[in-house]
Amino acid sequence: MQAAMDNLECTPAEVRDMMTGENAPKLIDVREQGEWDLVHLEGGRLLNQELIDEMLAGWDKATPIVCYCHHGVRSAQATMFLRQQGFSDVRSMKGGIDAWAIEIEPGMARY
Repeated sequence: MQAAMDNLECTPAEVRDMMTGENAPKLIDVREQGEWDLVHLEGGRLLNQELIDEMLAGWDKATPIVCYCHHGVRSAQATMFLRQQGFSDVRSMKGGIDAWAIEIEPGMARY
């Protein structure tokens, strides 16, 4: 079980740094549509059944992925789910979009 938990989370600063790298991760927002409508990260995609089907059917299992939600609980669950589906480079953003707004983008709307 510990191996599955290794490297589960990354900080907002780490996500910011990864986004500027050559192999930037796909950002997956696991919140509800209403939360997405309030605020989301540029380049992020809202998780829905269509995206899940696309990911499972066509994405390379080594695709770098960062999941995020409001505070990091749902994204940690989504990260574990995706790892169970065979994705090897998926992490959850610690503290979620709220931490991003505090640490990275202070002008971002918070709720």
